[in-house]
Amino acid sequence: MTTIPYMPRRFRTAAAHYLQGRPPYAAGLFPRIARTCGLGPDHRVMDLGCGPGQIAVALAPFAGEVVGIDPEPEMLAVAAQTAAQAGVRVTWHQGSSYDLGPQFGVFRLVTMGRSFHWMDRMETLRRLDGMIDPQGAVVLIHDDHPKVPDNRWVKPYRDLLERYSEEDVGRQIRKSPDWLNHTAVLLDSPFSRLEEVAVIERRRIEADSLIDRALSMSSVMSGAIGDRVEALIAEIEGLTAEYETDGMLGEVVTSTALIARRPGTD
Repeated sequence: MTTIPYMPRRFRTAAAHYLQGRPPYAAGLFPRIARTCGLGPDHRVMDLGCGPGQIAVALAPFAGEVVGIDPEPEMLAVAAQTAAQAGVRVTWHQGSSYDLGPQFGVFRLVTMGRSFHWMDRMETLRRLDGMIDPQGAVVLIHDDHPKVPDNRWVKPYRDLLERYSEEDVGRQIRKSPDWLNHTAVLLDSPFSRLEEVAVIERRRIEADSLIDRALSMSSVMSGAIGDRVEALIAEIEGLTAEYETDGMLGEVVTSTALIARRPGTD
């Protein structure tokens, strides 16, 4: 199965822009994950590829212990600040899916948000099979934009970013016909019992936040963009000017948790 080469510092420039630019996951998604998975104060959660810590921090009130793992030190520094501001305790480790093993102990949930595609997915699931308790789950959390009028700017924005990320190796691999989506990978793994929960939210965002969103994407920033950053920003400003009202845009976001458990799990 095709795997993206491991590049631990892909997101070194993204940390400063991530929370300001990326759509936040719906807060209402996390109680539903906790209820569906039977998460409680006796359980541990690992957020693998935790980035700036949104998922780890959101699940901390529902678990006894949360561990966040990411290869990028800048992301972990932001994550620690996020947890401190939220008043929750999370243990942070610099590392990746390639470091998984029994030294981390046993977990009820292992979550991944916008990170699973960067891993050797089948090998990661094989290792997690030895780290997740019999009633536990892998939870892939992602977001998308439904086709509604509020999101009329989304396609031209994505098309713009595609032009600036054409030379990114990870993007090229994920666009290839050999690339399997996450559902297909999970169905051939130990965690093949699948269930989705989702929350749809209508929001208002600052048009300028789409600049941070672009600068938070490694597919854009890790390629040959170089001194084209200013040109990218200028194009984003021109695009948003067509859709904004008083500097604001409408956005409808679907936050989804794909919950993967072992067959026969209650």
